[in-house]
Amino acid sequence: MIRSTISLCVGVFGLLATPLAAEEPSARTLVWADEFNMPELDRDKWGVIGTDFWVNNEQQAYVDAPAVLSIVEGLSGADGGALLLRPVFKPGVDPHPDRKADFLSGRIESRDKFDFTYGRAEARIRMPDVKGVWPAFWLLGNGRWPDTGEIDIMEYVGEKDWIGVALHGPGYSGETPLVNKFFFPEGEDVTGWHVYAVEWKTDELLFQVDGRTIYRVTRPMVEHYGKWRFDNPKYLILNFAMGGAYPFKTNGIEKPYNGVPQETVDKVKTGEIAMLVDWVRVYAPEE
Repeated sequence: MIRSTISLCVGVFGLLATPLAAEEPSARTLVWADEFNMPELDRDKWGVIGTDFWVNNEQQAYVDAPAVLSIVEGLSGADGGALLLRPVFKPGVDPHPDRKADFLSGRIESRDKFDFTYGRAEARIRMPDVKGVWPAFWLLGNGRWPDTGEIDIMEYVGEKDWIGVALHGPGYSGETPLVNKFFFPEGEDVTGWHVYAVEWKTDELLFQVDGRTIYRVTRPMVEHYGKWRFDNPKYLILNFAMGGAYPFKTNGIEKPYNGVPQETVDKVKTGEIAMLVDWVRVYAPEE
């Protein structure tokens, strides 16, 4: 990964600086963090997913390349460097025999490097105004899905006024009621910097945006559908998917790609569509 300037994204993301966080849990014990201030991605903290991975009929192949995954600097509103994840349009490159995706993109995760049970995970993120994309910040258990649980702290599918949160596990993956949409207040949307977080406790999870609790899931709510799978370690994931099940379910677009309209393809070709992550932090549970 190479460190680069962010001039290519200034036109899309603007120059307006915003507060670094709505809530600074300074009294908490910080157990893990990446501020993305190194010249390259810290491979001691993150692994990078490759082309073999494919789920949800997503329309991209993940690769380990600076074109889709880099550390950038000079971005207004960011505290130092930032992680940039973005899709690129590269037909004919994907080696997967069945998928043959025309898009390449980036996904990093802390599996086998860092995981945790209970506490607060948060990331400061800025996203693009474009339909049919699927950037996300989430936690996943180390075993077979969905048996070891999934915590979706933030999912965005291209409608800039809201993000989604969810829990998945045995008996409650997919379309169970353990999901929620957060609609931003007037004058805000996903293109601004926001802190997305989960407070993970022994019997409940609180999903937050900029320090405001937007959804609470309790053990009894989960056990109405299946076994509670949130007492085991989980690792961090940041990714930028294109199209697939969730965007398609939201917009109903079939062509030119599942969940992805032509206008988004055209914007991807400009190189300015990206998910930017200022930092990721994990705190110990409150005492």
